[in-house]
Amino acid sequence: MTNSINDAPELNAGGFGVERLSASKRRDRLPSVMIISCLFLLVVVLLAAAAPAIAPHEIAGQSLLSRLRPPIFAGGASDHLLGTDHLGRDVFSRLLFATRTTLLIAGAGVLIGVITGTLTGLIAGTAGGWIDQCISVVIDAQAAVPTTLIALTAVSLVGTHPLTLVLIVGFSDYYRYARVVRGQVQALQGRSFIEAARCSGASPWRIAIRHVLPNTFSPIIVLASLSFAEMVVLESSLSFLGVGVQPPNVSLGSLLGEARNYLISSAWLAIIPCVVIVMITVAASIIGDWLRDALDPQSRT
Repeated sequence: MTNSINDAPELNAGGFGVERLSASKRRDRLPSVMIISCLFLLVVVLLAAAAPAIAPHEIAGQSLLSRLRPPIFAGGASDHLLGTDHLGRDVFSRLLFATRTTLLIAGAGVLIGVITGTLTGLIAGTAGGWIDQCISVVIDAQAAVPTTLIALTAVSLVGTHPLTLVLIVGFSDYYRYARVVRGQVQALQGRSFIEAARCSGASPWRIAIRHVLPNTFSPIIVLASLSFAEMVVLESSLSFLGVGVQPPNVSLGSLLGEARNYLISSAWLAIIPCVVIVMITVAASIIGDWLRDALDPQSRT
């Protein structure tokens, strides 16, 4: 009787420990969909980076005798894996360079948005007063204006230069980072380590840079990963409308724009870049959602 009574807590404790251990292992294990998304984006980035070396044809090379050939999976020839467009240009080669252009513009846009938004939010949250109010008014005003309208206005004033497109994409999203960083700065003002740094004689800007800014990295990383998918869609939309990447350069959006007149006769011209856009945005969104759950303390508990 004594042994059974003493054994019961051990079994319960052991079972509870095993359950906690298995739950911890399940929580630390990467989901398979996350691994697939990372591998897919890695492959896409590598192919885009190596586009000049692996592209079988010139992106501007035309052959009117070979125009509108179907891809190889639809009965086409092996010399054009994804077929040809209305000017006889190789779709696979153009797709590689188009993906490269789209990724570069989206990545540069996210980087510009992160830098400008973080600095703006840090200044607004640290300075406070009328500076904070003025910055908040500017941010709210930009958030209320559609990005497409801003892009059309900027293109009409400056022109369709690639740098203009990068700046449009970057500054169209900076207000989100500014709001997040400003909120983090205000939330950390009363924390003990901030008070300790203030009592030690540190200036407000030193506290902001050395103590507050590192604590905003997690939400910034999550927001940047989620914004990357939106930047890909934004660049593709602008190029599709004709105000983005201009010939002889090519992007995923411009491929869609060129293929809209051949949706009935040669649907693969639009389906192929559309599938690439969707897969990139879905993979980036999955990674962003996972990072948000992994870096959120409430989600971990």
